Amino acid sequence: MKSNNKIAGVGLLTAIAASLCCITPVIAIIAGTSGLASTFSWMEPARPYLIGFTILTLGFAWYQKLKPQKEVDCNCDTEEKKSFMQTKLLLGLITVFAAIMLTFPYYSHVFYDNNASVNAIEEGNAQKSEFTIEGMTCASCEEHVTHEILQLDGIGNVDVSYDNGNAIVEFDKSKTNQKEIKEAINSTGYSVTETKNL
Repeated sequence: MKSNNKIAGVGLLTAIAASLCCITPVIAIIAGTSGLASTFSWMEPARPYLIGFTILTLGFAWYQKLKPQKEVDCNCDTEEKKSFMQTKLLLGLITVFAAIMLTFPYYSHVFYDNNASVNAIEEGNAQKSEFTIEGMTCASCEEHVTHEILQLDGIGNVDVSYDNGNAIVEFDKSKTNQKEIKEAINSTGYSVTETKNL
């Protein structure tokens, strides 16, 4: 039974590892150290493998837990009570936590307060720029970059895409500029590699 706990523990660790690249930006915002956001972005290419390994490991742990035990013919009346570490409840809790970790990128937006008011920009002061960003790997990265840009004055619309590796920002050039927006993006730990006017 102890080996079953080790298998479940390995499944839990791989689930956490698979989500580190997506959890780190949220932790960075909460901790106020947004520069740490891209710390684990290098793990993104391994994410599908870690997810697969997590599912296989936890599936095997459940198989071990649920398979029928061989009856041993003995005249003893002692039936040992299992400790919590050997119960289906613990394995169930580990499985639920692993599922929460694996699906984190799909609901990470709830941790970001991107409700900053979008400013109305006078037509003469409106400018739209595209910032090419390196290092974003998931929706959580998008939310983090959007959050940092919206902290600036004079921001209109912000459209960040990790698929395209860019941010398109509409802003009031009398209140902010490309340099400040670039610095805000770079402060997240991701890097702006190119800026162009649209």
